Amino acid sequence: MGTFLDGKLAVVTGGGRGIGLAITEALLESGAAVAICGRSEQSLAEARETLGRNGRKLVARTADVSKPEDVRAFFEFVDRELGGLDILVNNAGVGHFASVAETSLEVWEATIRTNLNGAFYCSREALARFRKRGGGFIINISSLAGKNAFAGGAAYNASKFGLNGFTEAMMLDHRYDNVRVSCIMPGSVDTRFNPELSSADWKIAPKDIAEIVLAILRMPERTLISRVEVRPSKPRR
Repeated sequence: MGTFLDGKLAVVTGGGRGIGLAITEALLESGAAVAICGRSEQSLAEARETLGRNGRKLVARTADVSKPEDVRAFFEFVDRELGGLDILVNNAGVGHFASVAETSLEVWEATIRTNLNGAFYCSREALARFRKRGGGFIINISSLAGKNAFAGGAAYNASKFGLNGFTEAMMLDHRYDNVRVSCIMPGSVDTRFNPELSSADWKIAPKDIAEIVLAILRMPERTLISRVEVRPSKPRR
């Protein structure tokens, strides 16, 4: 990979594992300095140990994006460690799957708070910082579940349908502020996100999502990739 992101400053939420880890690695290899957050200190420490080498700038702090106070503290940490922000990737997410009747209030609220509210909290912090840099990128990692509902997915579907609408509205709000807002909607990705589904080579690899993030960031200023749908080319029959 080249270093077309030299001098750029990025945040990846949920950057310690899965898709977020792959995106973090791709950004680092492309020259960006990256700050990541997550709820697991162990995952963040492993990411720092694995990726924070060869002069790469990678910093990490635990934060739960469903909590606005955690988000505020994390972005203050980013200010101290990176000194600014050019790119935000809202990747942190949770998935709980049950029928509506079997979905508890706690599960519903946790899903909406993390997948939707968390993206709002982080985007709001990022937008305030983009003003000082003359613009920036926000890339929201959504899901095809934000377009196609499925039985047992009410909470997750609602959060991702909402995230897609939020992404589009934010793009319209801030496109003339030199802020480009995009949404990536993967189908089945080979991660530990849903442990009930075994790993399989037919699934999308996390690094494939990372490549899409880089493609969005490479586009000339006149062009915005607003939404990307991506799915396995040969899914399980």
